[in-house]
Amino acid sequence: MAGSDTLPDREPAIRVLAMPADTNAAGDIFGGWLMAQTDIAGSIEAHRRARGRVVTVAVHEFRFLKPVYVGDLVSFYAQVVRVGNSSIRVGVSAWAERERGRFECEQVAEAELTYVAIDEQRRPRPVDAQ
Repeated sequence: MAGSDTLPDREPAIRVLAMPADTNAAGDIFGGWLMAQTDIAGSIEAHRRARGRVVTVAVHEFRFLKPVYVGDLVSFYAQVVRVGNSSIRVGVSAWAERERGRFECEQVAEAELTYVAIDEQRRPRPVDAQ
């Protein structure tokens, strides 16, 4: 849910500081940057669950809820939503800490992505296989 709040009470998959190099022509943080960080966070959680290499195969939903600004510290929280034979669906929420000394936090995005566990030959493998 979007709005001012506190960060979720769990460890984020990643935290990234939004920098000037991550902006679009209007000076706001580029949506593609936010999507890439979301994919990285989701893949970390999928990799943990699969106990090995995974690849992104689908983005089912990506919602931009609020803008991200230069200087925001963005935390990405990921959790497994569903596990199939070789696939893992992960939900990711992104939260921005604005003006970090004031502890103002807002959810800025949410997404669901699917990853597939792969073996050394880059072929799908069962998630529970080592």
